[in-house]
Amino acid sequence: MAERRVNVGWAEGLHARPASIFVRAATASGVPVTIAKADGNPVNAASMLAVLGLGAQGGEEIVLASDSEGAEAALDRLAKLVAEGLEELPETV
Repeated sequence: MAERRVNVGWAEGLHARPASIFVRAATASGVPVTIAKADGNPVNAASMLAVLGLGAQGGEEIVLASDSEGAEAALDRLAKLVAEGLEELPETV
């Protein structure tokens, strides 16, 4: 299982707009990914309701994970997106 631990870079956390950006990026990755708070249960990263339900705050550690082919590259891109609070999925890491 590939895993990335990263702190949320959006000051407002994974709420509304940042969550929407993240969910679109997770879906576009084409790899099933889960997201969880460091001490919580993983949820589907492609589900807006599940991501919003995490209540992840800015600066809080989250865990991205996947055991699918292509997971390493997908998790690298998603981790960069979250850590840097970017507005879109980076093309390269």
